Amino acid sequence: MPGDESLGDGLSLEMVIAALRADSTDIAIYAKVLTESLGDSLPPGCVTVERNRSMADRVANRPGTVTKISVKLGEKSMTLGTQRGAPVAEICHEVRGIVLSRNKVPIAEWAAELAKGLVTHAEQNAQAATALRRLVAGG
Repeated sequence: MPGDESLGDGLSLEMVIAALRADSTDIAIYAKVLTESLGDSLPPGCVTVERNRSMADRVANRPGTVTKISVKLGEKSMTLGTQRGAPVAEICHEVRGIVLSRNKVPIAEWAAELAKGLVTHAEQNAQAATALRRLVAGG
């Protein structure tokens, strides 16, 4: 299929995009997927999660509500946050820590770019490929 990047074993870019689009407006789910399911296979510091901890969260020793997640893969930095309760997705092109472009995009486009970055990373890293297979399989 044209444009269908594959990691072998039947894992394709489209499958990763579909897995990421499930519940695509829930930032907390993305944070969980990226830090728990894929976190160990991604380079250290690749994923950052910002949380808002209320006093009740602190007293109950809860982590708080996820307000923003950032993923840096290569020269792309992708952030998903909330603004007035609505999700806001942004893709930045960075070179040596300097942001050259910053674009607000629909969440579907953000998920597609994230999937492309994850697939590219997994092509070079067997542990990331295994984690993506688990994500697509739903476990």
